[in-house]
Formats: sequence, C-alpha cells, structure tokens
Amino acid sequence: MDALHTDLYQLTMAAGYFHRGMTSRVATCELFVRRLPRHRRFLVAMGLDRVVRYLEGLRFTDEQIAYLSAIPALADAMTPAFCDYLRSFRFHGDVWAVPEGTVFFPNEPLLRVTAPLIEAQLIETFALSAINHATAIASKAARVVLAAGDAGVMEFGTRRAHPDAAVDAARAAYAVGCVGTSNVEAGMRFGIPVLGTAAHMWTMAHPTEEAAFEGYVAVFPSAAILLIDTYDTLVGAARAAAIARDKLKGVRLDSGDLGALSVAVRRILDAAGCASAKIVASGDLNEHRIAELRRAGAPIDLYGVGTDLVTSIDAPSLGGVYKLVEIGGADPAAAGERTPIAKFSEGKATLPGAHQVHRFRDRAGKLARDVIALDSEPMSPGAEPLLAPVMKRGARVAPPEGLDPIRARVREQLGGLPEALRRIDDDPAPCAPFAVEVSAELGALVEAVRARVVAGAG
Repeated sequence: MDALHTDLYQLTMAAGYFHRGMTSRVATCELFVRRLPRHRRFLVAMGLDRVVRYLEGLRFTDEQIAYLSAIPALADAMTPAFCDYLRSFRFHGDVWAVPEGTVFFPNEPLLRVTAPLIEAQLIETFALSAINHATAIASKAARVVLAAGDAGVMEFGTRRAHPDAAVDAARAAYAVGCVGTSNVEAGMRFGIPVLGTAAHMWTMAHPTEEAAFEGYVAVFPSAAILLIDTYDTLVGAARAAAIARDKLKGVRLDSGDLGALSVAVRRILDAAGCASAKIVASGDLNEHRIAELRRAGAPIDLYGVGTDLVTSIDAPSLGGVYKLVEIGGADPAAAGERTPIAKFSEGKATLPGAHQVHRFRDRAGKLARDVIALDSEPMSPGAEPLLAPVMKRGARVAPPEGLDPIRARVREQLGGLPEALRRIDDDPAPCAPFAVEVSAELGALVEAVRARVVAGAG
C-alpha cells in the first residue's frame, strides 16, 4: 500500500535502470544527516521500525501499476515487461542500521542498504520521510525530557500535527522518555500509556465551576485531575480540594505565571490535606520554559508539552539524505567488484564506501568520540559498533524491538552524554561539537576516489 508513497523521480530512475539492463547491479546506499539543526547538540535515531515494516510489505498492486501507466512522465517506460517487473517486485536487500534510541551525530550513517539497484533506489523517499520525521521529533522530545529532570513529560500535541504524523510523534516521544501520550490511537497501536484530563469546555458547559468539578469526580472517582484555571486559578484550586478531597489526584494549570501559580496552588492543596495531589502544567511549553521553571523551584510534577514537541518547532525539518556510496556487479557477496562512489559537490560532499561507526567512551562511560570507518576495517580496540544487521535478503534477522528496550537504550544514551551536550540553552555555540573523526583508511579512500573522478577514469 505504501509503494506510491514516493517521489516520481524514484520511479522514472527505476524504469530507466530496468530498460538499460541495470537490474542486476548491486548498490549500497547510506542515510545520514549532514549537519545538526540549530539548538541541537545531538540527535536520537528513530523511525527504523517503520522503514523495516515498509520494506517487508512493499508491493505494487494492479491498480497502482495502472495509475503509473497513465502518468505522462512514465508512460513511455510502462511496457508490459516493466509492469510485470513491478507486479512481482519485492525487497531482497540487506539492511544495517543504528538501533532506535541511539544518540548520533552528523555524517554518521543511520541506515545502510545493499540491494539490487532498483530496490535501493525505490525505497529512498519513504526511508527518508520516516526517519527524518521520527528522528526530528525524538531529538526534540529528548531535550524536553532532559529539561524536566525528575518530573514527568506527557506528549499532548496530537491536534497540532497531521493525524498520521501525530501517531508517529507520540511513539517517538514515548520512546525517548515521555511518560505517556494523549493520542489514543498511539496508545492502542504501541501500548503507550494514554493520559489526559478534561478541557475548559467541560467546566464552561456546567452552570458553575463547582458543578463541573463535582460531576467530573462523580464520573472519574479514581482518576480525578481537575483543570483549575478556567476562571481564577487560586479559587479553582481551593474548590478542587474542597470538592474532591482525598479523591483529588491532581490539578492542571494551563495559563498564567506557572511558576508563581504552582507555588501558591501547592500551598492551597497542602493546607487542605491534598498533599499527594500532583500539579500538572501545560500551555505552550518547551524545554527552555521547563528549564526556567525548574531553576525557579516551581513545584510542578508533570508537564504536558504539545505544539513545540510534535512539530519540533525550532527545527521542524531534518536534513537527512540517502546517497549511493558503492556500486558493483550482480553478486552482492563479491566485495572486490564493488566500486566506491562519492560526491564532491561544495557543501554536499559524501564519503565513499560502506561504513561502520566506532564509538569510544571515557573511563566514566561518557561518550568521548566517534570514528567513521570502512565496514571492512576491524573494530578499533575499546570501541563499540553503532550499526547492526537488521535485514538479510529482505527478511528481518530478529523480531521487532519493543518500546521498553528502546526506552532503556535512550536512558543509557542520554546518561552517557557529556554534560556540555545535555545542557539546555538558546545558543549551542559555546559548546564544542562532539568529535566525529574519519579513519585513516577512509581518508585515503576519499582522496583516491577524488583523484579517480577528477581524472575522469571511472
């Protein structure tokens, strides 16, 4: 069903390869991010599971093939032979990838695909779409979670995103440490805790605030979190405590000076015997505002973050790219026949050959440096590889990974960041970028390929 979730030029190139007799050639492509967005010191890999599910089910239906035959730009190439090729199309390639939840940095491959040329080409757009979006949201959410510290973060942004994107955003946010989501579809699909209270409309639909609170507690006696800022926040806090009493699980603040109000509301709740009631804050929050509230000592237990998180508002798009790094003959195992490929365009140069990332940590377990090396190089002593096999000949090498191990990986990865990379501020310039190096062997290959292509010898 996702076969047409692509750009037209992927299909024109696929048709061109077919008619030029290039279907048996084997290509290796890698997906990576050229540079960090502003205000980012690291990124968190996400979206791999969506890509693998796509590769497993990639098919062209007769209806889709008929539609492609009617596109003027494709019509000449939609011969019976090519239509038959599409009808029987399956992904047969090998995939290596950085596991979801892994912290990574510019130019490090997240995904490596070795497959027949047409297959490697056709999957580019979907892979970029899924990984760019999920990684952007996960990286933003990670900053929010870091800013919140011991307080919980709830993902509240469904109404600010496309319906499909909202579900993926909820998964990404929960994977990196949010405690739950308001998105019910994401809850059912991925087993994410679903959280929420009531909106101001509930209160305004009743004749008085007291009646609204009484009605909510009557319907939800074991989950009474009351929204108290519809009219007067402090009056609302006192009413909530008087009406719900020991049933009051919490109150939500959605407007005003959240720092000052949370302090005053905490006093009201404690004095009324509701010391266990939590304070939930929402309303245009992001990592910077949360960090400010925590520095000021605001007694907020949970933060609901919506728009800024699900849109990654300060960096709404991620510049991930997918590039050919190696091409060979018909036998994927014949490594000696593969030709390393690179671009040398100004500002858009790529690294030739298939790669692995060697990660080094210091004695305290903190990330120290990464080295991008050729995949044929032995692992450096003391290093850990970032890319692992995911698919072999078009089939998964292991069952899908659940969200719990991904969440555990994120906790370990964020805990391993040097303090300078964890810091939340408006300008990352004072922080030196994380050290990402190129191995000596890869550096020599870059120069050899540059000399070859400049000389026009291949």
